[in-house]
Amino acid sequence: MKIRNIEIDFLSLELADPYTVAYETFDKADHVFIRLDTGEISGWGCMAPDPQVTGEHARLIYPEASEKLPDLLRGSDPLRRAKIMDRIRHEFPNHSSLQAAVDMALWDILGKKAGLPVWKILGGYRSRIETSVTIGICPVEDTLRYAESHIDRGFRILKIKGGLAPEDDLERLVKLRERFGNGIRLRFDANQGYSYPQALWFIGKVQPVNLELLEQPTRQGEPEHLGLVKHRSTVPVMADESLVSLMDAFRVAKRGLVDLINIKIMKVGGISEAIQVDSVARSAKIGVMVGCMDESALGISAGLQFALSRKNIRFADLDGHLDLLDDPAYGTVIIKDGQLFPTDSPGLGWNG
Repeated sequence: MKIRNIEIDFLSLELADPYTVAYETFDKADHVFIRLDTGEISGWGCMAPDPQVTGEHARLIYPEASEKLPDLLRGSDPLRRAKIMDRIRHEFPNHSSLQAAVDMALWDILGKKAGLPVWKILGGYRSRIETSVTIGICPVEDTLRYAESHIDRGFRILKIKGGLAPEDDLERLVKLRERFGNGIRLRFDANQGYSYPQALWFIGKVQPVNLELLEQPTRQGEPEHLGLVKHRSTVPVMADESLVSLMDAFRVAKRGLVDLINIKIMKVGGISEAIQVDSVARSAKIGVMVGCMDESALGISAGLQFALSRKNIRFADLDGHLDLLDDPAYGTVIIKDGQLFPTDSPGLGWNG
């Protein structure tokens, strides 16, 4: 079996409800979809880069991928994934979402060839996982309104974005707990927005809220501050932007900087690399959450397949597809009462 044809398409998907984080407001998500065709099987992958996280722009990746990928991949055996991915990482060392898309497509082909969903090939530890749903930075009343809407739809884990003003962030969290009680779980993501003193102030005040975790409170380039916050915090501290590679995972683990890490397929370069990052975390007794960008359900499926495969993965934040309009891969994952399920179709569950 050989890869005979490679198709690459750019697609900009609008968000039904734009949202704000500490560094940007998002109203659309640019994607690059790839299809690797063997004549017998087609494998699908997608890139959903974020310039602030992966350092990539989809509109710049698209022409480069269109020019180079066909010559790199045509004629290759798609079941020799390690060999192909070594070539891709060498050619595109700074394009983690492109690496992720190719890796996804190769896993998709393997699953379809085997007649199995990828999560079972990877280990099949669990068959479902509960996900959080995100609320961006907005006034208190809007936060409560969004929360009520999500809870009415069956979600029980809310991830609150902040990082612009710790006092406002604290007020929103306190009001959420007062309104909805302990029947919901609250996570908070500052997206690097706090200085070290602000982070210390926040953790000193937030304990009554009973946060499940505090994600990336301080800046990516100040790992020592992340570690200091972790050692002062009663809330488990998670690295996100501070961990974008296997080497980052090793450094974070070796220095004991966090309690948890957020693995995103797009930022680490695919399912194969995510498995390696999780192994580092497991060896250091660091818990894992599988997160996402604003991604097509195809990308969410890749994250879900990985999340279902490993015991060490304790949390999921795989809601990036919920607000995308005209997602071509809609239905590739199933969500019911806040629980994510795979379709159990072979591969990643989408045939284009």
